[in-house]
Amino acid sequence: MQQYATITEPSFTHDADLTPARRPRGRPIHRMLVAFSAAYFTGALATDLAYWQAPDVMWERFSIWLIAAGLIMAGLASVAYVIDFAARRRIDRPAWPRAIGYALAVLLALTNAFVHSRDGYTAVVPAGLTLSALVVIVLALTALGARALTNRHRLGV
Repeated sequence: MQQYATITEPSFTHDADLTPARRPRGRPIHRMLVAFSAAYFTGALATDLAYWQAPDVMWERFSIWLIAAGLIMAGLASVAYVIDFAARRRIDRPAWPRAIGYALAVLLALTNAFVHSRDGYTAVVPAGLTLSALVVIVLALTALGARALTNRHRLGV
């Protein structure tokens, strides 16, 4: 059985202020791009480990492509950081430990790209594998340390 609704009079909202009390600022763009580069560098470590276990040149090629993609995203993250800083978006305080740790990881990854560009098994094992592991360790320690400093800064300690 169908029922029909009849509108007898229009009703309008008389609230003049429908805007939110506080404008959401959003997440800074550079933080999203840093996450992508960290994922690429972690993937490079995984493919280096795979190459160490099964020396198929495919894994070595995957590693260098992942490192290159991580470096490209790191460059984009640096540009986005400058834009976020200029636009006065909310950047976690203190930012210097995170920036220094990330710069160190990018320099290690750049060195790793040059090591991976050599030919043969020695391009990855042991130097490339060690550098990939160092990049991931530096990124993890930077993230943990920055989170601890940010939480400490928020608490006012």
